[in-house]
Order: sequence, then structure tokens, then C-alpha cells
Amino acid sequence: GHCRLLCKPSALAQHLVRSLGRSAVLRGGRWPWPRWPRLQMLWQLLQPPEPEPVVARELLQLPDAGLVALDWLVGPWGAAGGGGGVSSPVLLLIPNAAGKVTGLLLQLGLRALERGFVPVIFNRRGHNGCPLTTPRLQPFGDPGDLREAVTYLRCRHPSASLLAVSEGSGSGLLLAYLGESGSSSRLAAAACLSPIFRGRDWFEAGMPWLYEWPLLLHLKQGLSRYRGALAEVVDMDKLLGSRSLRELEETLFCRTRSRPTSWECYWERNEPLRDADEVAVPVLCLCSADDPVRGPPAPSLPRELFRSSPYFFLLLTPHGGHCGFPRRGPGRCWAHEAVLEYFRAMAEFLRTEERRKGLPRPR
Repeated sequence: GHCRLLCKPSALAQHLVRSLGRSAVLRGGRWPWPRWPRLQMLWQLLQPPEPEPVVARELLQLPDAGLVALDWLVGPWGAAGGGGGVSSPVLLLIPNAAGKVTGLLLQLGLRALERGFVPVIFNRRGHNGCPLTTPRLQPFGDPGDLREAVTYLRCRHPSASLLAVSEGSGSGLLLAYLGESGSSSRLAAAACLSPIFRGRDWFEAGMPWLYEWPLLLHLKQGLSRYRGALAEVVDMDKLLGSRSLRELEETLFCRTRSRPTSWECYWERNEPLRDADEVAVPVLCLCSADDPVRGPPAPSLPRELFRSSPYFFLLLTPHGGHCGFPRRGPGRCWAHEAVLEYFRAMAEFLRTEERRKGLPRPR
């Protein structure tokens, strides 16, 4: 499918090249609109998951009394509990920064469930129906709440491998977590679908209206539910009157009543790759050259990071749009199969290394 893998040469990279090279999914198929990435994105976003998943919600209370929601995908069959066995790998799914759980993300969860994973969706404070119990939302690249969720998942599934996948702008949160946590991330591997690597540049450049306005309306609708609670800390009239995602982000997190800050200082603390040198687990980033949301590849892809870090792998395709990667036939999105194949290859490589070195499995 004309995919290219950009990474630093290593034994892990060679194993990944062999595994993905044997995968039939990367050969892809003919797509009738290869030059229309916006149409691909729209077509993919409007398609509901098949079959419709059954979700069991769990609310996790944070140290400051805030709440995040964990939605366990238990399949379309009405199974109870978190699904899978005690040692089944847990797959943490992170939606985009607007909290929109797309049909594609649910479809990935169902595919993972069929393969024996235990998929669970992480919902930020106030997102996707999660109650907002404190007048505080999660900034773009603040991994504090995600860290609490990962700690809880590790306690609930102590003998299982913990993996994570993020979609679109939600990758900013996952990348920030991996960098800030370093070797203590408790994740075995991670993957990012159409990630946003440079948050500030992305907000300042803006996006096509086809993508920005629906997300902006989605965010405003969710924030309006908490108008009374948030009025203590932000100007709600200005917030709900925002005409761009940048204006909304700046009003919500920079122009607060209690602790105002500058746009520059905000991104010093929230850039996704601010601690990229500290990442200590393999991260596969699937990107398309024609992504209309991320922007042109040259300024938006940190190629030097993939050439210098042994933990970052860039799978770059000429076509695929934003989180689309469409194909004909069942599944619709070949990136889902590529991510699951990547996780299988990573588990195989780690088992081989443990046997070669005679190391005990981490508890």
C-alpha cells in the first residue's frame, strides 16, 4: 500500500518491519476517492459501528474529588463485567481532545474484543456524559487524570499487559503521559492514529471548517451543561461565543478568574512532545501525508524524533485522510488491523527477548 516506516535502526525495528511486511492488511485495496481526504474523513465519521457495542460505565474518583469515566466495551452480546480473562491484554482507548467517541474508535474496540483484548475507553472530566463535580476541566496535554486511570487499571488487572491507543488530537494526552512518566508509564506499548504532534501550531493554524465547526459545537454543547459551575472560574458568555477552537481553549484555560496565564506559558506545560526524550515504551504513529486536519507533512511531522529515538515508529501512508485509512470490505479501516498486528508483534518480540536473556516476566 506504499506505506513507509520511518524509525531508528534496531532489533525491534527489524522485527516490526518483518511483521508488518507479512501483514496482508498493509497491501490495502483500491479506494474510489484516493485524492479526496476530506470526503474519506466524512464518510468514515458518519458510519456507525457494526454491530452496535454494549458499554459498561465505571466512574473513577480522583484525588481532588473530580470524576473520569471508564467505558468497558463488553461486545454486542450483552456480556457482563470487563470481558476477557485475568491475563488478557487491556487496551485503553483515548478519544480526541473534544471527547467525541467516534464510530471508528468503537469499531477498533470491537475488533480488539474479538481478538481477546479487554478494551476500555477513557473519558475526561465532563466529556461524553461524565459528570463534572469540580469546576476544572483537563487541559490539552495534562496527563494527571490519565495517570490515575492507568494506576487503577493496573491494580484491577495486575497480571495483564496494558496497551493504549489514541485517536486524532487525543494523542496529545497520550504522548504527554508517556513523556512525563518515562519508564514508569506501566504501559507495554502504545499507538497513535493521526496524532497531533505540535499542539500550539495546530491551534494557531486552525483546521478546515468541515472538522473544526462540528467539534466546536460539540464542545460548546457539553460545556453549556455546566454553565453554573464553570461560571466561577471562566467567562461563560465569552466561552460559548468562541468562534474557533483556539479561542475556546484560550478562554477556558488561560483567561481564568483565579489563575490567568499566557498562551505561551500554557503550551510550555501542555505541548505533547515536551518530554519526548523520556519516552521509554514503543509508540507506533500512523499518519497519512494528505491529513487535512494535522496539516502538511513537512511542518507537522517531527521526522527527526523518529530518526533519533528508538521508541518512536512512524508508519506514513500517501493517502488516508484524518483517522480514516479506508478500505473496502469488513472493518472499513485498515489502520485498526495494523495497530492490532503491531501489538501482536510487540508481545512476540518481548517474549523472545525474555527467553533469550532469561529474564523473569515483570509482575
